[in-house]
Parts: sequence; structure tokens; C-alpha cells
Amino acid sequence: MSHPCVARAMLVLVLTAVTFCGGVSVAAGDEWITLFDGKSLDGWMSAGGGEPSPGWAVEDGAMVRKDRAGYVWTRERFGDFVLALDYKTEGNSGIFIRTADPRNCVQTGIEVAINLPAKNPSKHSPGALYDLIAPSKEMSKRGEWNHVVITAKGPRITVEINGEQVVDAGLDEWTTPHRNPDGTNNKFNTALKDFKREGHIGFQDHGATIMYRNVKVKGL
Repeated sequence: MSHPCVARAMLVLVLTAVTFCGGVSVAAGDEWITLFDGKSLDGWMSAGGGEPSPGWAVEDGAMVRKDRAGYVWTRERFGDFVLALDYKTEGNSGIFIRTADPRNCVQTGIEVAINLPAKNPSKHSPGALYDLIAPSKEMSKRGEWNHVVITAKGPRITVEINGEQVVDAGLDEWTTPHRNPDGTNNKFNTALKDFKREGHIGFQDHGATIMYRNVKVKGL
């Protein structure tokens, strides 16, 4: 049997990426890597590194949080990338990016908020960087599939929902723990400028039914 890192390297060479044991740095290019193929949860894990909870199911080509499930994470880690996916939700959830430690995702990752549409967008509304910056407008649709594109390149994070950019943030502007550039407080014990610039991608279980499909990533 071949060593896991050898097998992984062969796969990623086909996908024009550079790998190392324990993670992957996706090379810049036009190749999209499918993170969820609509058929299985291969390539995903629980926060502890085991198989995803049975509360996450695959139905009609979508990854669905059906019951108490815990968060679900990519086994690989990503740095500079474009992440594209569709979601439909009945309530609160979130997309975590660059999460250094899935067991402590609240303090080591950045969450792009997923929720029902809000009349007055806040730092907890769809597309927000949770607790950090509100979306410029409400672009999500209740009860429908919404398309999200998240771009992470160095300190800059942008978020698009349904074709409209709603967030453009430079993490180096967050220089103080628990403080946003606009003077409001946040939950982070570490200034965002000091966060790691690579980590796991994950989906939050916050008690609501949430569905994801067409999940893919491209290196920058």
C-alpha cells in the first residue's frame, strides 16, 4: 500500500496543486477542485478528525444538516483561494475559512455568516464576516438557493452573494483583540492581522436545516 502522502501528491498533481503531509496549498490557475461532489462526504471530517456525524447527509446532490451534527470540515487546508458554492437555509449557519484549529474554530477561523435575509443587515447577516463587518446590502433570498463566492488572498477577504459583492475587508486593519476598525467590539481574542492565512474550510451546525451544493475551490 502506498504512503498516504504519496497518494495525495499524485491526486493533487492532476489538479495542479502543491501538497504536503497534513495540508494542501492550491496553486494559482484556472482549475477548480471539487470539495463536495454531491454523492459522498469523502474528503470531509469532524472537528476531531473522524468521519462526519450522521447528522450530515447527502440528499439530491446536496450536503444537508438534518439533525444535531456538529460542524463538518475539509480534511485539507487552504490559503489563498476562491471558494464557490450554493446554499439554502432555514436559519442560522456559517461558512468557516482558514480555520487553524477546528476544535477551536470560533477563535482560529473566520466565519462568513449564513442566515435568513435581514431587513437591516448587521455583522451577523448573510455574507457578513461574523462579528467583524456587515454586508453592504442584503442580497440573499429566503427559501431559495443562493450562490456565494468567497475570495481570500493575503489579508483581503471579499464575499459575493448572488453576483453582488457585499463585503471587502482587509484583515490587517484589525490591529487590536476584541476591537473592529469601526470602534465596535468583537469576540476575537487575537487581532485578525495575526490570524493564520491558511486553514480548513468548514460548515457550521447551529441547529437549523442547511443545505450546500456545488462546493468547489480554486487557488490564487
